[in-house]
Amino acid sequence: MSRKSERLVNLTIALLATKRYLTKSEIFRSVDGYEGSAETKERMFERDKDDLRNLGIEIEVGSFDPLFDDEPGYRIRPESYSLNLSDISGEDLALLSLAAEAWRGAALDDAAQSALLRLSSIGVMADIDALPAMTPRLSSSHIGFQTLSASITSRIPVTFDYIATELSIETRVVDPYGIATRNGHWYLVGFDHKREGIRIFRFDRIDGDISKYSKGKEFNIPENFDLDGELNGTSLLTNSTLDLRKGKAHILRNMATESADKGEWDRVKISYPDTERMIKLVLWHGQDVKVVSEDSLRSGVIEALKNLVTLHG
Repeated sequence: MSRKSERLVNLTIALLATKRYLTKSEIFRSVDGYEGSAETKERMFERDKDDLRNLGIEIEVGSFDPLFDDEPGYRIRPESYSLNLSDISGEDLALLSLAAEAWRGAALDDAAQSALLRLSSIGVMADIDALPAMTPRLSSSHIGFQTLSASITSRIPVTFDYIATELSIETRVVDPYGIATRNGHWYLVGFDHKREGIRIFRFDRIDGDISKYSKGKEFNIPENFDLDGELNGTSLLTNSTLDLRKGKAHILRNMATESADKGEWDRVKISYPDTERMIKLVLWHGQDVKVVSEDSLRSGVIEALKNLVTLHG
């Protein structure tokens, strides 16, 4: 990172973290990079303000007391510092995630921390924990997120083991076209070499590492590829039919889209995005729930019960 870029990052962090307006003299004392004569520092600061504003960052100008002619101060309101992700492609997401990693690294850098410490030392309260500034953050707990993001930009296929609906594990080779989140889950959309078509993969069903496919050739993302269209045109929810004992399993009853009276039991239909969580809910309610249909849910419950027997006898 160049000295100017580092200074811009540190200035942004200082203006975001402050709980009041910062004067230029306070900025020059606390933010590394403002060196030379007073006139030189002034010119640098004016250019930095212009650069930040050109990036779409709104700098607010104000004073400590509007009734007095105080030296003007500067700050960035956290609520005005946000990303609009309403129209973003898979490639944009990949690039943005890499940029976010660089930003977080810079934000936690010694120079940035030093700026906040210096502000504190001159009596300016700063709150690093409250910063949405740390949040050009596109988080995914899966360790392969960065590999997929890099693969989209480099156009190199990836390979990974995937847990299919029937709980079998298959090795897949995929040309990643895009990444998106729906219903609290991350999804990869790409061309599946084995299926010879576009398929959708849920991150939490990827078993183990994701790696670049050594035999793969560079691919092109079709010009007419529509990430939202692929996800919206496919049901990302699993549907199951369950029998619930009368007056029991109220959490599951609240999730039901349909219900029918079966005497001692009520037969309900439930749509859900997370099979693992659904398995835990069924197990929690014990003998008050029977899984009537949806093979992966039933298989998952049976497997979990077998593991309990193995562990506890």
